Amino acid sequence: MQIEIGLSDKQRELIADGLAHLLADSYTLYIKTHNYHWNVTGPQFKSLHELFEEHYLELATAVDEIAERIRALGHFAPGSYKEFSRLTVIEEEAGHPAADLMVRNLVTSHERVAKTARQAFKSADEAGDEPTCDLLTVRMQFHEKTAWMLRSMLES
Repeated sequence: MQIEIGLSDKQRELIADGLAHLLADSYTLYIKTHNYHWNVTGPQFKSLHELFEEHYLELATAVDEIAERIRALGHFAPGSYKEFSRLTVIEEEAGHPAADLMVRNLVTSHERVAKTARQAFKSADEAGDEPTCDLLTVRMQFHEKTAWMLRSMLES
């Protein structure tokens, strides 16, 4: 059935592609954050354990919203590790870094996701896709604020 929502097939495809990259970045960051939640140690254990849980729970909701927007645009959302690893710019965690390095890694990852969202925003904005623009604005706000808060933890 034809999708008639005021966006051309090409516009919907371009927007869905940008959202697919955002989904892959967000899911990879979700996994990294959950890993850190499980494995953080040291004097900041309790505060970081709780903070990382807050972040991964927010990311779990976000990945669902991003994937559902891709589907609303008439495209299939990526949903495998293989697809996510091909699309993401977020580096996976291979080991168990110290707590301060976890925080540094998360700052970098949140900034990268904000950049991905900003890139996807251009296509959505040019097409007049307000629902996607709204979603991307919320994602940028979350990732930029989270990066700032984590960055602040590293200052002495």
